Amino acid sequence: MPRPIARVLTLLELLQSGGIRTTAGLAERLGVDERTVRRYIDHLLDLDVPVESVRGRHGGYRLAPGYRMPPLMLTDDEALAVLLGLLAARRAGLTTAMGTASETAAAKIRRVLPKRLAGRLDSMSDSLTFTARPGEAVPSDSTVLLSITDAVRHRRPIAIRYTAADGRHSERTVHPYGVVAHAGKWYLTAADLTADDDRTFRLDRITAIRTLPGSFEPPAGLDPAKRVLTALATAPYRYEVTLRVQGNAEEIDARLPAGVAVVRELSSDPGDANLESERWCLVDLRVERLDWLPAVLASLDMPFLIERPDELRVLVVELAEHLARSARRASTGGG
Repeated sequence: MPRPIARVLTLLELLQSGGIRTTAGLAERLGVDERTVRRYIDHLLDLDVPVESVRGRHGGYRLAPGYRMPPLMLTDDEALAVLLGLLAARRAGLTTAMGTASETAAAKIRRVLPKRLAGRLDSMSDSLTFTARPGEAVPSDSTVLLSITDAVRHRRPIAIRYTAADGRHSERTVHPYGVVAHAGKWYLTAADLTADDDRTFRLDRITAIRTLPGSFEPPAGLDPAKRVLTALATAPYRYEVTLRVQGNAEEIDARLPAGVAVVRELSSDPGDANLESERWCLVDLRVERLDWLPAVLASLDMPFLIERPDELRVLVVELAEHLARSARRASTGGG
């Protein structure tokens, strides 16, 4: 924090301690001259802090009676960044203990901002819209989240009580590698010592946590986000889809929904003599429904082969025929 700002905050704390503070006394406490003290007072007045000047032999400065909460010392850009972060988190469904947490936090910030800045941010909030639909938040206990992230940072093993999707309860001892936010949910990727395997846990299904003594070393090159997305993409679902797509693995992965597909480069072409011998990738997906995949495959704009299931091949052909019929249909409108 720049020294002048730090001194202004110190001045505010001195005034909040109560009573009348002389200019000379404030200058001595802050290590500046009296002229600088008056400049700092003007800065507080610009921030709508009710500093009163008391004249007379024992005069000086004091805060207006009843004033308790200091203003939030944020620039316009800083306040905008905080508010946009809260709005985006709420929109993405990334809330913790209570779904209204971001709303109450934004309201508290607004209350302690100067009136000029608060009014401008209100205008921004009222005018801002999003093109994407709001995320469906799955609330997680903030105590669990904070305890786990602390264990991740300090590499401490933890014991958790976990409820699986099928309702089964279990006690697990894990080495927590990282916490990942994805699609409105919080996930923990960890080494599950109880099962002797790496696992992914949803934080909203962790009902208790206890930090254990000792420490651990995470694997080299650890990427918690990649681990969670891979775990989600390989979880058991109704349909197992296998494709071969001609193109670069990074480009293919970027065009598919995160957490749905596992893309691996092949060392050779798929063996079809009718296709060019270029780089091909194997794509595995686990999905509950197939009806949305044909449009996604069409949007790839890359040659592909469907290895399984046959139902997907039928849906792709039906989409192609529907598009062809629509393109050939003559317009009946006027003009």
